[in-house]
Amino acid sequence: MTRVEKDSGAARGSARHVPVMLDRCVELLEPALQSSGAVLVDATLGLAGHSRALLERCPGARLLGIDRDPQALAIAGQVLAPFGERVRLEHAVHEDIPELLRAADLGPADAVLMDLGVSSLQLDESDRGFAYSIDSPLDMRMDPAGDLTAAEVLNTYPAGDLLRILREYGEERFARRIVDAVLRERVREPFETSARLVRLLQDAIPAPARRTGGHPAKRTFQALRIEVNRELAVLRQAVPAAVSALGQGGRIVVLAYHSLEDRIVKQTLTSGAKGSTPPGLPVELPEHAPQLRLLTRGAERPGPEELDRNPRSASARLRAAERIRPAPEDRAGAAARNGRTVRTTGVPSHGPLGGDAR
Repeated sequence: MTRVEKDSGAARGSARHVPVMLDRCVELLEPALQSSGAVLVDATLGLAGHSRALLERCPGARLLGIDRDPQALAIAGQVLAPFGERVRLEHAVHEDIPELLRAADLGPADAVLMDLGVSSLQLDESDRGFAYSIDSPLDMRMDPAGDLTAAEVLNTYPAGDLLRILREYGEERFARRIVDAVLRERVREPFETSARLVRLLQDAIPAPARRTGGHPAKRTFQALRIEVNRELAVLRQAVPAAVSALGQGGRIVVLAYHSLEDRIVKQTLTSGAKGSTPPGLPVELPEHAPQLRLLTRGAERPGPEELDRNPRSASARLRAAERIRPAPEDRAGAAARNGRTVRTTGVPSHGPLGGDAR
C-alpha cells in the first residue's frame, strides 16, 4: 500500500472532505449491494467518503476503489482500513474498470460510482495548481506522474490550440482576448504560477463580465485541467466501460460538475435506455431491447440544505441507471480474449480482494 508521507496531512484531508449528495448516492446504490460478496466499484475514489458510507450500510459488500491520484489513494487507504480485506485499491484510470475487475478475479460489478471532476484534496493542496484562489505552481496533474502540466500548455501550445481548449473545454466567451494576452506575456516570461495567470485573466476579461458568472479565472482553469488530464476523452470511454462492467440488476451513479461532463453521461445512459430494434418491425426484438432503466428523471441537483453545508456541491448533477439486460458481449470478456494489458499499478494488498487497505 502506498504510504502517506504526512499523517497529519492525511487526517486533514479526510476531515475536510464532504461527499457530494451522499444520502442520494447511498439510496440509489444500496439496493444493488445487499447480497454477500456484492461488488462496489468506486471509479473515482478520492477521499473515500462515498465508499465508506456504502461499506458501512452494506456489510456484505466488497470495494474496488480506483483513482489516478496516488496521494488520494494513500489517504483513502487509511480511511478504509477498518474494512480490511473487503477493500482493494488500484492506481489506475477509470476507463479500465472491466479489465481491473478481471485482474482482481471479480465478477461483474453490482454497483459503480463515478464522482467526476477535481477532488477536495486537489483543490485544497497548495502545490497542485488546481485552485485559482491559491498561488501555486501551474501543475494541475491529477496523477503527478503525468507528462503534461498546465504551465506547459500555456507556454508551448500554438494560438489555435489554446483557442480551441478555452472555447471547447472552458466555454469561454473571451477566449480570443485571453489567448492574445497569454501569447504576449509568455514571450516576456514563461508562466510558472497561478497568481500571474489569474491577474492576466482579470485584466483580459471586460469589467462588466467579471461582475457576473463567477470568478473570471474559473473557465480557463477548468479548460486547462481538462486538457492536462484528458478528462473528456477518458470519460467518453469510461462511462460505457462502467455500464459494460455491470451485471444484470447492477446500478451506476454518476456525479458530473459541468455541462461537458454531464452531456457525455446523459448521452450514454439515455442511449442505453432505448431499444435498437430497426424501424418498421411490429415487435421489439429481444436482442435489441434496452439495456438500462433510468433511475433519475433528468439530472438531480443538491438541495438547499446541502448547498448551505457544502457550497462546492452547487454545480453537481447526478444521473443513475440500472442494468436490466446483459450486453451481447462486454469489454471485460473481449479484453480477456484479446489479452489486453491494463494500465495500472495496483496498491498491494492481501486476502480475497488482495487487501491490506491501509
